[in-house]
Amino acid sequence: MTDLTKLTMAEARDGLKKKSFSALELTDAFLAAIDAANPALNAYVLETPEHARAQAKESDKRIAAGQARPLEGLPIGNKDLFCTNGIRTTACSKILDDFKPPYEATVGQNLWDAGAVMLGKLNNDEFAMGSSNETSAFGNVVSPWRRKGADGKLSDDKLVPGGSSGGSSAAVAADLCLAATATDTGGSIRQPAALTGTVGMKPTYGRCSRWGIVAFASSLDQAGPIAKTVRDSAIMLRSMASYDAKDTTSVDAPVPDYEAAIGKGVKGLRIGIPKEYRVDGMSAEIQKLWDEGIAWLKAAGATIHEISLPHTKYALPAYYIVAPAECSSNLARYDGMRYGLRVNGDNLTDTYEKTRAAGFGKEVRRRILIGTYVLSAGYYDAYYLKAQKVRTLIKRDFDQAWDKVDVVLTPTTPSPAFAFGEKSGDPLAMYLEDIFTVTVNMAGLPGMSVPAGFSSQGTPLGLQLIGKPFDEETLFRTAQVIEDAAGRFSVPAKWWMKG
Repeated sequence: MTDLTKLTMAEARDGLKKKSFSALELTDAFLAAIDAANPALNAYVLETPEHARAQAKESDKRIAAGQARPLEGLPIGNKDLFCTNGIRTTACSKILDDFKPPYEATVGQNLWDAGAVMLGKLNNDEFAMGSSNETSAFGNVVSPWRRKGADGKLSDDKLVPGGSSGGSSAAVAADLCLAATATDTGGSIRQPAALTGTVGMKPTYGRCSRWGIVAFASSLDQAGPIAKTVRDSAIMLRSMASYDAKDTTSVDAPVPDYEAAIGKGVKGLRIGIPKEYRVDGMSAEIQKLWDEGIAWLKAAGATIHEISLPHTKYALPAYYIVAPAECSSNLARYDGMRYGLRVNGDNLTDTYEKTRAAGFGKEVRRRILIGTYVLSAGYYDAYYLKAQKVRTLIKRDFDQAWDKVDVVLTPTTPSPAFAFGEKSGDPLAMYLEDIFTVTVNMAGLPGMSVPAGFSSQGTPLGLQLIGKPFDEETLFRTAQVIEDAAGRFSVPAKWWMKG
């Protein structure tokens, strides 16, 4: 039997259907891989082997009875931002301590109802605030990728897996799950996918329910999958997406069969190339990758059109006003009174202060302070209100672009994966990691990162596709062309298995 953990989700689905192996055998293979790799990678903050095996046994019974559901017996990882009924959920923050929710996030429930098996909870930046997975209370997630030196040998530098969904991207890249849930507030699905050679899909705002997801910035947060391939991403999103009456931002619209879009090609599609994304200081290898992506789509029958998104230059500063403002409001609920950590003080106010000081990490505290400042009486109009007006202009830019093009193609990140500590001491340098991704969240659009090439040091680079609202199908069609041209990426050496 081949190494089951190397299978794609589609291949594993077919193998289970043919009874080439059982759901329990598949689950045990992943649990063994996690035991071997997680001490080095720190992708999982909680392993749930008993829970996973129970789900797998139930799946084997359903498969034997001819009652298989769409994701029957397929093992996945679940980002620790998704509430899991009776299973610890912390958003990777000390302030949630040993919180065990009495309910399941809607996205998670959809996946379990479809037959998926949960292997455990995945590491992420604390409250999803970060671009490198260096802010988690459980410690850094280490990318399974390593840089190559001039001699072709792997360096010992530990690279970031991107963030905030770094645990998800690292686990998928290292074959520690078939796919994983993730969330994207300003690029936290697409950026880690780009840095780890995986496929990251951020759906249209409202496509997936936010109910039961620990909130960061409610008008920006959206759930989506990180997967090994474009097809696997389509399979995952079909089950994750749904209308949910419990989420007032959920959109009541049919969920298409995204997998059916795979292979339809791009002949006749109009691809937009925004001139504003050719930013100063962009590396030559990122520019070359972008040019290659344009050539691939043109060769496949698409037409290429330069477009202008003039308010793009304001997107990052506007985002870093809107997101902290919403974070400040959402995180006010963590006061030590109802759940999670409590550090007793001399009085109520002292308890609040001590609890929040002990429970929140440095980056979370920074964003709460920024958000509280821009929402204060003297600065609301000057900062928050103005940022919301800019957000409207960003959305208008895209609305006008859709008259001319069907899809927008850009780089996903301005640089390849970097080493731990390389940018964490400079918040502005870290925030610039989101320069190509935040416009998608500000406008509520679907966006997708596809592995497309390698840096000069042998680490993955991604291309980003941006689509019209609720037109994820066209993104899957286009992404498949890029994937076919670039090939599927896999980590060249499992260095974490040494010893």
